[in-house]
Amino acid sequence: MDTPQLQEALNRTFDDEHARIVFWNDPEREFGETLGELALPGVTVVDLEKVAALELKIRLERDDPEGRYLLYSAGEEPDYEKDWLLDIRLYSKSFRADRASILLAELGLARPQMREHISRRRKFLDSKDRVRKLKALVEPNDDEITLDRKMLAVLAKASQPDLFNIVRTLFHSMVEAGELDLDQVPSSWAPIEKFELDEPFWQLVSSTFGYQEESASLRNLLIRLFVADYLFHSVKEPPVALQSLLLPRSGQHNAVTCLSEWRDSSSKASSYNSLSAEVGARLHLAGLLENLEAEDVLDVMTFSEVERAIVRSLLARVGPAEGATAEGVLRITSHRLAGHWVTSASVPEAQRRALESIYVAIAQAAEFFELRKRYQQGFDFADATAMYKSYEAELYRFDQLHRQFCWNADRAAAQGWDLLKPLRAEIEAAYRNGYLTQLGLAWGKFVESGLLQKWRLSEVPNQFEFYSRQVDAQLGKSDRNRVFVIVSDALRFEIAQELTTLLNGTYRFEADLSSQLGVLPSYTALGMASLLPHERLEYSANGDVLVDGKGTTSFEQRNAILGTVGGMAVRAGELLDLKKEEGRALVEGRRVVYIYHDEIDARGDKAATEDGTFDAARKAVDDLADLVRHVINHLNGNHVLITADHGFLFTESAPNETDKSALTEKPAGTIVAKKRYLLGRGLPDSMEAWHGRTADTARAEGGMEFWIPKGANRFHFIGGARFVHGGAMLQEIVVPIVTVKHVRDKGAREKTRSRSVHVQVLGLRPKITAPRHRFELLQTEAVSDRTKAITLKVAVYEGETPVTSIETVTFDSSSDSLNDRKKSVVLTLQERPFDKKIAYRLVLRDSETGIEQGSVDVIIDRAISDDFSL
Repeated sequence: MDTPQLQEALNRTFDDEHARIVFWNDPEREFGETLGELALPGVTVVDLEKVAALELKIRLERDDPEGRYLLYSAGEEPDYEKDWLLDIRLYSKSFRADRASILLAELGLARPQMREHISRRRKFLDSKDRVRKLKALVEPNDDEITLDRKMLAVLAKASQPDLFNIVRTLFHSMVEAGELDLDQVPSSWAPIEKFELDEPFWQLVSSTFGYQEESASLRNLLIRLFVADYLFHSVKEPPVALQSLLLPRSGQHNAVTCLSEWRDSSSKASSYNSLSAEVGARLHLAGLLENLEAEDVLDVMTFSEVERAIVRSLLARVGPAEGATAEGVLRITSHRLAGHWVTSASVPEAQRRALESIYVAIAQAAEFFELRKRYQQGFDFADATAMYKSYEAELYRFDQLHRQFCWNADRAAAQGWDLLKPLRAEIEAAYRNGYLTQLGLAWGKFVESGLLQKWRLSEVPNQFEFYSRQVDAQLGKSDRNRVFVIVSDALRFEIAQELTTLLNGTYRFEADLSSQLGVLPSYTALGMASLLPHERLEYSANGDVLVDGKGTTSFEQRNAILGTVGGMAVRAGELLDLKKEEGRALVEGRRVVYIYHDEIDARGDKAATEDGTFDAARKAVDDLADLVRHVINHLNGNHVLITADHGFLFTESAPNETDKSALTEKPAGTIVAKKRYLLGRGLPDSMEAWHGRTADTARAEGGMEFWIPKGANRFHFIGGARFVHGGAMLQEIVVPIVTVKHVRDKGAREKTRSRSVHVQVLGLRPKITAPRHRFELLQTEAVSDRTKAITLKVAVYEGETPVTSIETVTFDSSSDSLNDRKKSVVLTLQERPFDKKIAYRLVLRDSETGIEQGSVDVIIDRAISDDFSL
């Protein structure tokens, strides 16, 4: 003990404890020479061996009753009957300068009996740095076990001095070192053994988790914690291979809460993932999961291998001949999509996205087959208008689900998940043979029974009326109005529906989806021309489409035509590259701006790149949303229209001979021959094709006629043959119109703000009386374009410390029924003492932001400890 330490301890006794007289007995005679070096302001130091007891007593009590004195004796305290200063000693303070006593005071420990324990921990306390760190954690009434736990926290470098945190930190260090080997003791364990805290550690582990072994090890503890978490959430009886690794039930509860906090840790969840994989491999988990159903391990988040087992189980029940309902599959996929292996930032992004894509793809497949079953008898409609309207309302979902499934399957396959291959083949077969073929036959009956000669449907505008109905009508409302038209080549109706949903989730935007009957043949030159302002469409002698006698093939020609109505054309990429001021200058004074976008057709219509059609569709949605934001936010656009020249057909598998309409040679009069259409004059009729006139289907004069294959067939397979357009299938001629408005009125604008659904806890002040408790939660409103799903992390807290497992729940129901929007979450309580008078809190936190979304007070009354669980 050096002089500064002595001075600090003595000053604390006089000043902080307000002592007037302090007795200091030094039986080892260690500090006699130090007395003269002490600087104790206002304190008189007296050596008891040099002053008579009676003289000192008179001085202290009569001559100087207010003075402060340090009374030093190089010996033990005398027995009561021999102590002349006993009466003074009894109302004064005693001071011990031994290391344990000094530390007892320095740490602020109030219990003198802790002096002996501190002496036993001398090795640990021999460092000023360790003492400083320990002091920040100590409470006055800490006992021996609590002090040891806090010393362990210092050595392990745990952020908090609770055992869960210490254990997680030790395991985290096994991964942090860089070489993951469960058989190697981590370097962070060495200080614990060095300072003789290994025995207290295992005692704490035993009392908390119930783990006891003659040769206890971190490896074996880790394995048992993971096994406990896995078995606790599994509904099956423990397999024989794991029974020897079981922890007691009370220890299992603590293992569950410890591991749930570990998975939830932003700083340590990465080590959980690595160690989970190691433990799973040692347990030969893949074999244990082989014959389990998804429901058996639905709540198990312990191992990523469980995801493969659930995926295999779902795949076995999703298909054209299987009986799984889409609702049942969605319930499972939604639960897993909210789980650790999909949502945690500690999991590599590519792995998370792949797993997310697999579950979304399976859900989409289930919905596809359920939709297919509703139309198992075919597509039977009273007339063409009814069938067209049905495609707008529901049938487009076949194309959308097929596309989205394939896109998600591609994303999963890119990360090595090939489990979807058989399901993908079934989806493709059902789409081609069960949907496209039957849809083509049903729609073909209307096409060949007069629709081709009178290309018009009740309450459905024609594409060649687009400018007059959609653009000119808006301009006519005010001289100040301006219209932006985005023309996206081959934007299919179902892709536009996805875009509309995205835009309707954007603040200050309102988007509405409608459609128009596309021109025939449904190819770019005719579709693009029909969208321009015109009095007359016609064909030139060589097959070019003219607008009021002017060419329309090139971008420059369309720009010139738009210039006649005070408008202009611009390419999407070039517009987005302009700065705000440059863009505004470009469109200054223009009442009509056509923005040409080409992503889908540019990739799909080439043999080398048609594989990327669905990826192009996904990118097109993002591109078009960016374009709308740019127009509204940077160019002061208030009215935006998004449309297309035509749609398209696409199949994953290449067409075969049965998809080919026999066309041994081009008929006389042919001018243009493509896979899905043939243009010419004076064409004969054919049994293999529908024969029509562009004057009927596009109001394009010039005597042009066409052949188009029946249904989804092609004339030939030269070049790319999976992406096609030009024919009369609904996918090609239901041309979307997305009308986007910039909401300016403050009141209306607030209604466009997106927000998450609200979730509330059912019941008043819940009481927890068992190790597991089920809470009922209600999603108070349905998910919609502007009311988004939310994923919550749910747990009971004491202050900011969770006292239960942390569970993740997603609320994504779009049902109008309150019962459908109820969900329950089961929380596992730590096995430790609780005070029923304390108001604990059930907290709902947004899993992405960590922001608290709601809370309720909870009573924990575990008067009787039992093993009852839900």
